[in-house]
Amino acid sequence: MQATDIMIHVSNNLNTEQKNEVESRMREIDGVIAPRFNKDHLLLIYFNHDKTNSLFLLDAVKSAGYHAQLVGL
Repeated sequence: MQATDIMIHVSNNLNTEQKNEVESRMREIDGVIAPRFNKDHLLLIYFNHDKTNSLFLLDAVKSAGYHAQLVGL
C-alpha cells in the first residue's frame, strides 16, 4: 500500500454539518483512510494512492457543489 495525503482548500464557508457530510462522502471512496478538516477551509485526506488519486478526490468535493482546489504541501 502506498499511502499519501493531500490538502484541499474549500472556498465555501461550511458549517459543522456540511464538513461532516464532506468527510463522510470522502470515507465512502475506496482507498480513503482518514479525511478531516484541520482548519475551517482545509480538508486533509490521507489515502491509499494505489486505489484513488488526488484529482478524483478533488472532483468528489466539487461534485458535492463546493468550490475547491488542491493545495501544495
